[in-house]
Amino acid sequence: MTTTSMTTAPTITAQDQGEIALLVSRFFRALDAREFAAGWARAYVTDDIRTVTPIGLAEGADAVRHTEEAIRRFARTQHVSADVLVDVDAASGTATASWNAHMTHVHHPATLERRGPGADPLFTVGGRYDAELRRTDEGWRISRMSVEALWTTGQPPLLPEGVEPVLPR
Repeated sequence: MTTTSMTTAPTITAQDQGEIALLVSRFFRALDAREFAAGWARAYVTDDIRTVTPIGLAEGADAVRHTEEAIRRFARTQHVSADVLVDVDAASGTATASWNAHMTHVHHPATLERRGPGADPLFTVGGRYDAELRRTDEGWRISRMSVEALWTTGQPPLLPEGVEPVLPR
C-alpha cells in the first residue's frame, strides 16, 4: 500500500539555491566595493524594491539611494553572509530567502574626530536578513528585503538630526 503526504515541500533546485546565494554574495560585494554607477542596483533588486533597515523603510529608487547613503556614512565596510536558506515557488517564479550577516563598518576619520579621543573606529553588527525574490528575464532579483540587527559593538554612524537607529537592546 502506498501513502501520499498531504503536504509537500517546495521544490528547490540546486540551481535556484546557488543562484540566490550568489546574488546575495554579489550584492554584499557591490556594497563593499561601492560599485554605485548609474543603474548598479538592477543587477540585484527589482525596480519596486522595498527595504526595511534599522533606520527606516524605503521603496524603489529611494531604497537604492538609502542603501548608497548608508554605505557612504563609513570609510569602508565588509559584509559577510552565511547560511542562505531558500524556499522557491517554481510555479509563481518567486522565492524567499534568509541569511545571517556579519557587517563591519569603519568610521570616517571626521566621525572619529567629532567623537573625540578613544572613539571606537569600528561599528560591527551581527544580523539577519529576510528577503522575497522574483525570477526575472535577467535572473533572480530581490523585491523585498529587511535586516534585523541582533547585536552590535561600537557606535553607529552619525545620522541626520531626528533619525535614530533601531538597535538591539
